[in-house]
Amino acid sequence: MSEGEKTGMSSCCLSGSLHEGTPTGRVDNIGGLDTYIAEPRGGSKTKSIIFISDIFGWSFPNTRLLADQYALAGFYTYVPDFHEGDSLPISFLQNIEPPLKKQEQLTVAEKATNAAVVPATLGPWLVKHREAVTKPLIDGFVNTVRMIPGTDRIGAVGFCWGGRYAILQAHGPDLATPGAIGGVDVAFAAHPSLVAVPDDFDPVSRPLSLAFGTKDSLLDEATRGKIIDLMASKKDLVHEIRLYEDQVHGFALRSDWSSEKDKKAMDDATRQGIEWMEKYLRSGKE
Repeated sequence: MSEGEKTGMSSCCLSGSLHEGTPTGRVDNIGGLDTYIAEPRGGSKTKSIIFISDIFGWSFPNTRLLADQYALAGFYTYVPDFHEGDSLPISFLQNIEPPLKKQEQLTVAEKATNAAVVPATLGPWLVKHREAVTKPLIDGFVNTVRMIPGTDRIGAVGFCWGGRYAILQAHGPDLATPGAIGGVDVAFAAHPSLVAVPDDFDPVSRPLSLAFGTKDSLLDEATRGKIIDLMASKKDLVHEIRLYEDQVHGFALRSDWSSEKDKKAMDDATRQGIEWMEKYLRSGKE
């Protein structure tokens, strides 16, 4: 990973709730990766979006349901298995770090158990899925999608662990590598984790929208401030940063729907991502 200042790794994406609903897309193999595909009405690939999931992976119901929302908005949406069958189990949502309301009810012993289990589980997983392994997979997938007939513009949407990789894709193609590897046209990242400041943000050259929760333990106020200042200094870059009051890490994908405030924050973040793509992923053919 980059050598710049990094946010904490203590719990990465391990918080939130499982949502109800039945995804309506299909599964295919794209470029050697199992991929959930949500197609817009008419099936146009002109405006394509690649989801980069959190540590719970491509089959997490919340992720697929959200991809369906992007498809309803007119985007051909891919959710690839960038973990190659090694996503963390959904049971961690409740067993390791449940929603905030439940966290407040945990006993001291339960909190101590969680504190021991998280690094033991997450640490080795992060090593296995480090940048040197993951970024080439994502770059290759972007290149594969660009070659699919009918594809014009590509956006990246990332959450938590995947949020950082959406930011990296907003650097644009790697021109130092023959064939201009990877790089999307537009990106949206919600509560990214493990980001390096300034290293991950200095090279951003594509329209980038960011959604931060003000109570995100992995992106504290000081770090958010550095990112806001750095992005503001990029006068020629189209970007936006929205802060969601009292929202914890994972809110845009795993909000507690029993809370109207939390559900609204998730809905607003979904609208933020879709509206950003509608505005900046417009095809030259339109």
